[in-house]
Amino acid sequence: MTVCLTRGVLFVHSAPRALCPHIEWATSSVLGMRVSFDWAPQTASPGLYRAEWTWRNPHGTGARLASALRGWDHLRYEVTEDPSDGVDGARWSHTPDLGIFHAQTDVAGNVVVPEDRVRAALAHARDPRSMTHALHLALGTAWDDELEPFRHAGMGAPVRWLHRVS
Repeated sequence: MTVCLTRGVLFVHSAPRALCPHIEWATSSVLGMRVSFDWAPQTASPGLYRAEWTWRNPHGTGARLASALRGWDHLRYEVTEDPSDGVDGARWSHTPDLGIFHAQTDVAGNVVVPEDRVRAALAHARDPRSMTHALHLALGTAWDDELEPFRHAGMGAPVRWLHRVS
């Protein structure tokens, strides 16, 4: 049986120092290897830390990572999983206030709203305002709005270049 490998990234946008080793342990458990993040101060929220980890594992790893970190207080993160042969890409976004959001993504990383979500929005919309609300929910706009300052604060973070990927 052939295992379909894919790539992805775990972006820890903000975490209290005490939670950092627990995030590494949870990530290590899901990936089946020891990980050690390069934690950096999160300038968007003093006293919190940020890190990124690029991974290459079987399809479904992104969902397992997102589930392993879900519900932890004071943790903001995103997990991306690239599309692979016959499998869509995905993104999971989590904030303490909003919980978790999952979306299918295309090869460029854009959120794809499935036909059934669009049809449900059309069927339940009573007016343009409720339609707008339903589409913003399908796109994860509230998560993007809350995470954007934390994403931007990580723009100057060190980049780990992979020179050889097997």
